[in-house]
Amino acid sequence: MMKNTLKYKGYTGNVHFDAEERIFHGRVLGITDVVGFEGASVSELEKDFHEAIDDYLETCREIGKDPEKPFSGRFVLRIPSELHCAIFLEAKRQNKSINQWITETCRQEAEKGDDRR
Repeated sequence: MMKNTLKYKGYTGNVHFDAEERIFHGRVLGITDVVGFEGASVSELEKDFHEAIDDYLETCREIGKDPEKPFSGRFVLRIPSELHCAIFLEAKRQNKSINQWITETCRQEAEKGDDRR
């Protein structure tokens, strides 16, 4: 199975290969700061990825900024019990789990926001 991600110090980088340029390049996922890396070989790519993360963390320290933490995909949400019940009933009506229904609904709303930017 082909893996297109690298992990280091809790950060994940997404990797692509540019066949024309014959180079791997990537970007750190799950943070809004742009942290990129590249390499002509897998070992170069991994080395540059590690250096990019280390440089990002060092730069944040130097400027007194807390480095962004990658999003885990989990968060706690407190809602009124009536809303919890309504969500359960709507998810059940659509033959979905609450998690699946909320994920799809949030994705639709977030994509609407993308269209407005």
